[in-house]
Amino acid sequence: MLGDKKVLFSGMQATGNLTLGNYIGALKNWLTLQDEFETFYCVVDLHSITVRQDPAELRSRARKLLTLYIAAGLDPEKNCIYYQSHVSGHAELSWILNCFTYMGELNRMTQFKDKAAKHADNINAGLFTYPVLMAADILLYQADVVPVGKDQLQHLEITRDIAQRFNAIYGDVFTIPEPYIGKTGAKIMSLQDPEKKMSKSDENPNASIYLMDDKDTIIRKFKRAVTDSEANIAYNDEQKGIHNLIDIYSVCTGKTPDEVVSEFAGKGYGDFKLAVGESVADMLAPMQARFAELEKDKAYIDSVIKNNAEKANYFAQKTLRKVQKKVGFPEKIR
Repeated sequence: MLGDKKVLFSGMQATGNLTLGNYIGALKNWLTLQDEFETFYCVVDLHSITVRQDPAELRSRARKLLTLYIAAGLDPEKNCIYYQSHVSGHAELSWILNCFTYMGELNRMTQFKDKAAKHADNINAGLFTYPVLMAADILLYQADVVPVGKDQLQHLEITRDIAQRFNAIYGDVFTIPEPYIGKTGAKIMSLQDPEKKMSKSDENPNASIYLMDDKDTIIRKFKRAVTDSEANIAYNDEQKGIHNLIDIYSVCTGKTPDEVVSEFAGKGYGDFKLAVGESVADMLAPMQARFAELEKDKAYIDSVIKNNAEKANYFAQKTLRKVQKKVGFPEKIR
């Protein structure tokens, strides 16, 4: 805990293009947390290289993501917004925590199995020890809370196990993080397969709305969204495509699903899809305009990168020095 506020840590990978699902599920919610918590929002680039990346593209995407955090409304004076790779403590603590993590624990990680299946030609050690680096990310800032979806709960559980194991040996070193469960946001599904989540790695470009898509592209994708043959706008689990569109429209307009159903009673799917597309385009337009401004202001973004890396390093080093002393590393001569 820093001062009176609890510490919250989160981040996104600097790969792919962020989708509407990323915005509604994470980024939009972060905006409500910046006054309540001391927040550290990381551009996760160390994790990104478990899969082969084009170096120039990774650098470009990392900068775009950091800029997008700010364009979405995160204030870099209130939030520590930084590159993971600019804080060496992430990698240093990760190595130490590797020595307090058991192979059996890592073998049980479902995400490793999933990624190994997708990248069978590159099953590297980093992919296997990925959860330990994630634990280091969180524990480095003594985070009290971490916003997580169901797919990341397993990683938070192993983080807690590692921290508790370390504390049992060396005393009260790490804060044991809790999952942050905010207001339940809509889980945004693929426009082409409403059985699965909208994903930035989907091979079908019509399945996802990307945050930088222009209005015409957004409306075209919604017109092509998979629905059903019921010809009835209702909010139920049987009509998954319509259910997903109602969720999206609800987030964009602030209306409840019941209000949305009433608004479009007796109207066709075509009218509804168009309205959803326009509401999404209208919601994203201010962020897109702000992003365009920020991209041109190289000096400002550079200053955010420099200042926030210094802030992150300051807090990271406090934890790292404590850990290094506990495990018996010699103190640096200053």
